[in-house]
Amino acid sequence: MPPEPTPLERFRQRRRLTAERWRNRLAHVDALPQLTLLGLASGILAAGVIVLFRWLVEGTLGSALPVSGEHFEGLPPEWRFALPVAGALLIALLMHWFSPRHRETGVGHVLDRLHNHQGYLPLRNAAAQFFGGAIALITGHSAGREGPAVHLGAASASKLGQWLELPNNSLRPLVACGVAAAIAASFNTPMAGVIFAMEVVLMEYTIAGFIPVILAAVAGTTLTQLAFGPDIVFVDGRQLTGHLGELPVMALMGLLIAAAAALYIRLHCYCTKHTKRWSLWIRLPLAGLIGGVGGLLVPQLMGMGYDTIDSALAGELAGPLLVQILMAKLVVTALILGLGVPGGVIGASLVMGACLGGAAGVMAAYLPLEVSEPGVYAIVGMSAMMAAVINAPLAAIIAILELTYNPGILFPGMLVVVVACLATRWLFRSEGLFSTLLEQDGKSNRPQLMQQLLSRTGVRSLMHRRFWHAQRELSLTQARGVLKLQPEWIVLQEKQILVEPAALVRYLEQLSEAGEAEQEEGATLDLLGIPARRLEMVAIAPSANLYEAWQALNKAQVDALYVPAPGGGIAGLLTRDQLESYYRL
Repeated sequence: MPPEPTPLERFRQRRRLTAERWRNRLAHVDALPQLTLLGLASGILAAGVIVLFRWLVEGTLGSALPVSGEHFEGLPPEWRFALPVAGALLIALLMHWFSPRHRETGVGHVLDRLHNHQGYLPLRNAAAQFFGGAIALITGHSAGREGPAVHLGAASASKLGQWLELPNNSLRPLVACGVAAAIAASFNTPMAGVIFAMEVVLMEYTIAGFIPVILAAVAGTTLTQLAFGPDIVFVDGRQLTGHLGELPVMALMGLLIAAAAALYIRLHCYCTKHTKRWSLWIRLPLAGLIGGVGGLLVPQLMGMGYDTIDSALAGELAGPLLVQILMAKLVVTALILGLGVPGGVIGASLVMGACLGGAAGVMAAYLPLEVSEPGVYAIVGMSAMMAAVINAPLAAIIAILELTYNPGILFPGMLVVVVACLATRWLFRSEGLFSTLLEQDGKSNRPQLMQQLLSRTGVRSLMHRRFWHAQRELSLTQARGVLKLQPEWIVLQEKQILVEPAALVRYLEQLSEAGEAEQEEGATLDLLGIPARRLEMVAIAPSANLYEAWQALNKAQVDALYVPAPGGGIAGLLTRDQLESYYRL
């Protein structure tokens, strides 16, 4: 007899069984309670990482710059040139330590891993993003912190799911939870985090997806306010209101924003496409020189640019200067990010939109109309530019609402966002930046309907669990004994073949009708010789989702899969017919 298990061994066995039941439940599409708890955990983890990232960047800038915040304009000219150059060299040295596949960072990397790699985000890419993004922001490169934030939040949630060995279908909502918490922790905008995660990352709206993501965003906002206080980023916007008579002017501004957004997208993508194969030690030093020259000539473009946005909202910048900042920010940001500086584009798009909108507001003041202050145009421009560049209209509108606490700006903002997005896409033939970058790399940039549906469910939830292992040759008595168990399939494991039990029933009935069933007990039948439907099968990982199962069936050109059990053997079976029935339902 085997020895009696110790209390510790019994505890470990119970823990393994509990974990397996948890994973089996998460494989179902309606595992909302479990996903809600995991969403909270991933939100706390992602927000904690973003808080550390912000402390590193903001703490360093606060102690290094002559004025608190991002006042790079107060630095001497030689420092404005030298800082981006030194930062680019440090980033090149850092990236040299990583293999080429671990240098990919940002929102585009998250979308690629989510849609093409089932949400598995490598830890090394996240490390490159954390330190590379921090160096870029500290040294004044024209970039935002939301790109690093999205990557770090998504990677934190993904690693939590991987550590818990969760099924792949649950990694998708976890990544969305990490993204929502990251946006919330980066900007103190919980609703914008939720909408961004659903609109840009998951590209779908479901109840099972919304609730965990909302809870994650709440966790992200809570940690942010504990660490940095409840203040919003742009406070001047709450005092500004618009007028109905100027809506045609704002619609025209939407066309100008679409042109600027399309120009940015094409310049960024062109630079990425034609310099991707360049040496690391050519691309990044060149980016440093571009950033240094830009900082020398137009210091307001340096850093995340939130101080520039505040000045535009307050109407403190003249029209020509706003145009100068817009053009410099557009060109420099597109080039340095295209050359590989690991920063974000959303913050830069907000600065460009504020400058373009502010300049439009200055020009509108000369019209024979009752027009709003330039700050109104700046706010609307921010929202429209963000929406047009990343193709996320709803996330942009909600973000501006939360960043300014100004609900009165929603009406004109919605109009300009719609005009800008439609004109960018249909007039200037430019998709969103992230989709265009993935498409030019030959990667899937948006899931098809079938992929979306099948990716929500794990193989554990659909697999057959009632089956019987049998040898190829059975006696008639053994065959009848197998059928009494009412298995869904008979498994010939040594041949990796499934036999339909109904065929065995029909064969035995035919023998009985022919009078051959009264044979001696030792008579045998060959399960590979009787008329039957037989399916070849290959293995599929227990963590796989149904879309991965569909791909495995097509790749191996078989009609069945088996899921290995943890201790060996087979845990369940999945057939092509099941997948097709599930999809049709």
